This record gives sequence, C-alpha cells and structure tokens, in this order.
Amino acid sequence: MRWFRQQPAPTPAPAPRTSTVAALTPRVLMIVHDPRIPSERGRRLHEVFGWHDPDALAQQYIADLATVSAGTLRYQIVERIDADFFPPKLDGFAYGADEFVTRWRAGRQMHQPDALDYPARIAHFDLIRRYERGDFDEVWVFSFPYAGEYESTMIGDSAFWCNSPPVGVARCGRGRFVMMGFNYERDVGCMLENFGHRTESIMERVYQGVPPAHNLWQQFIQYDRIAPGRAACGNVHFAPNSSADYDWGNRRQVLSTCDVWLDFPRIDQPARLVDCRDWGAGDMRLHHLWWFARLPHAAGTARGINNDWWPYIVDPNTVPA
Repeated sequence: MRWFRQQPAPTPAPAPRTSTVAALTPRVLMIVHDPRIPSERGRRLHEVFGWHDPDALAQQYIADLATVSAGTLRYQIVERIDADFFPPKLDGFAYGADEFVTRWRAGRQMHQPDALDYPARIAHFDLIRRYERGDFDEVWVFSFPYAGEYESTMIGDSAFWCNSPPVGVARCGRGRFVMMGFNYERDVGCMLENFGHRTESIMERVYQGVPPAHNLWQQFIQYDRIAPGRAACGNVHFAPNSSADYDWGNRRQVLSTCDVWLDFPRIDQPARLVDCRDWGAGDMRLHHLWWFARLPHAAGTARGINNDWWPYIVDPNTVPA
C-alpha cells in the first residue's frame, strides 16, 4: 500500500452513539522486533532513526478502536515479547543489526525478495500450540520497514484471505486467528489502515453470496465515483466523494447516506451533502476513525447475519467457513 507521513492529528470526539451489544475483549500477544544496534551504543532501532515507539503506538491504537466502537472493542495486551532480532525471510536471509542500518542509510538498498518466512515465525514463537492452549486470541507484530510481512494475515487450517494469502497449518483445534503486521516507522493512521483492510476482507467473506439487494456490506462501502448519487461510507481508500485512491481531502460535495449507518439497522433516512470536512479534511487517521465509527454494531440479525459486525472482524471463527 501507499504510505504517508503526517503531523499528529487531534483525537476526535467519541462516536455519537452508545453500544447496545456486549463488549469484546480480545487478548493480544504482542511481538516487537526492535533490535538493539551495537554501532549505535545499543540503542533500539526505532530510537536510531527517530521512528515511533511501538508501545505508544499500541496504546493509541487500542484507544482509537475503543472510541470508534463506542467502547465495544477493548483490546488487552496479555503478553509482550521483546524479539531482539531481525526475522528470516523466505529465502533464509536475515539482516544483521549494523547491516540493516548501513543499508537504510545507503538509500534503502534492501534485500530482495522481501517476503517474510511465516512458518518460521509460527514455529519460533510456538504460536499454534500457544493459541490452542488459549494464551491469546490474536497476534500483533511490530517491525521495521522491509520486514517483509503483510498488514494482516490469517493463520489456521481453515484460514481464508485477510488482505493476504492465508497461512494454513495441519491442525489448529481453536480454528483460526489473525496476525497483524505493524511498521513502527509509520504512525497509528497506518495501523488503522491495516485494520481497515482486515475489515474489508472479513466482511466480504461474511456477505459472500448475498444478493446485491440484501448485501448491506456492499451498500455500506458505496462511493459516488462508482454509484453516482448513491454514496454511503465508501471504503478504506475511497471516501464518499473520492476521485482516486487515498483522495481523502476532496472538497467536492456529494450526497451520502453515511450518517444513516450511525442508527443502524434503520437505513431509510435521507442522504445529505458531504465533503472532506466531514472526515478530517485529508487526514488519514481521522478519515479511518470516521469510517470505523459507522460500522454497524446493533442487536439482532438480518437474513442470518448479525447486525453487529465487530465480532466478525475481531474473531474470524465467528465467520462461516
């Protein structure tokens, strides 16, 4: 995906509603690849380059998702592993600490192919056995640029596409779990983007096979460019009035039903004119917070699908195989 540098944005006001559904409290195993660099007096990699502190990013991410879900989603980090090494890639290559710094300073002459060895990571941290034992519900990995990992990946014998190919295993008694990959060179806006693409993948799966007239997910993600005059909330890359990818700062006014979704399952209210001022005037993090705040989380079902979408997004085992 395309990355952006930006100034920190103010925290938006809480979503204009209260949750009517049970809280979700997923437990997180947090793995941090932030090696100490011998040639830099043993400072951590993020300190050497002035990148973000992974622990601060994690806490802001947790707070943001709690806010936009009206308190429904309450992530808990139950274990933090200081993985003081550079993980191996599929071809067996792994950076040395000083080597990475030298390559980055030389113009990002980084190793190719870049892909991470996921089976090696799973084996190193004994993730399947630990997941089956109930130690965690999902994994967050904080790494450096060119770590070679996906933004999100689903793992398990019944895993499916989650913005990347699934990582199948021979047996996983608890089903499947998500591993998030966060780059601490970037800020929390990019972390929310990762979670947004995870959301898109999972909700596509939830609504697969549902006819267009009843496919609420497809209605939710409509934007004016593809559905003139019938925009709703758009998707992670396209706001209701976007003309291109990442066009979150467009001042063109369009009709949108974006606020209708705040009162879901009522979606028969009139549209209104909106533009970028509604979702942060181009700020990546504020757009994503605006978008997440409109995800349905009401009681009840419609055609066998829950009116609360958050459990599907958080726990892929709630999604039909």
